[in-house]
Amino acid sequence: MTDQRDPRGAAGAGGAHWESVYAEKGRDQVSWYEETPTTSTELVLLDGVPTHVVDVGAGASMLPDALLDAGVEHVTLVDLSVSALALTELRLEERGTRVTTVVADVLDHDFAERHDVWHDRAVFHFLVEPAQRAAYGRQARSAVRSGGLLVVGTFAEDGPEQCSGLPVARYGAEQLAAELGAGFTPVESRRSEHHTPWDAVQPFTWVVLRRD
Repeated sequence: MTDQRDPRGAAGAGGAHWESVYAEKGRDQVSWYEETPTTSTELVLLDGVPTHVVDVGAGASMLPDALLDAGVEHVTLVDLSVSALALTELRLEERGTRVTTVVADVLDHDFAERHDVWHDRAVFHFLVEPAQRAAYGRQARSAVRSGGLLVVGTFAEDGPEQCSGLPVARYGAEQLAAELGAGFTPVESRRSEHHTPWDAVQPFTWVVLRRD
C-alpha cells in the first residue's frame, strides 16, 4: 500500500533528483545497489526478529525481502522516489499486506507509528546542515519505541566526498553516535566495505543505538 505525500526534499535533493537517477541508471546500477544487504539485515536483527521496521531512504533496496524472509511482520519503506518504491511494490506484490511504502521526506514525515527498528543506509550522510541533522534526530526519537534500535550507516571518514552529484558528510563511529546520541545509547558499531556495481569500494561506518 502506498501513502504518497508531497516529496519536498528537506533532506537534501528533492524527489525529482532521485527520479532522474533511477531513470538514468535503473535499480541495479545505482552506486548503492547490493543484491544481498548482509550488514543491514544483521544489524536490524541484532535483538532478534522485530515486529515493525521502518527503512528510511529505502529506494528499491532488497532489504525488505530479506527482513520478510526472516520473519519481520511489517516493513515500512520511506523514500522520495515514487518509481523506486513502485519497483519494490511490484517485486513484493504477493507480500504487499506486510509492506507499506510512503513517498515522503524523512525530515518532515509524520511518523504516526512507533517502530521496533529504524534503519537508514546512506540517508544521514546527505544531511550536511546542522539543522537537517537535528530534525533527523527528532524524527528518529519520535518514531522508535523505547528500547527499540536505531541502525544508521554512512560513508566512513575515508569514504567518498560526494554521491550522485551531491556533497556528503563522512563519519567515524564515535562521531556518528554522538550526532545521533540524544535519547539513544550506543550498542554496537562496525565498518563495512560496499562494492558498487562497477566494483569501486566505498567504506561505510555503521552504528546501532538503543532508544532510551
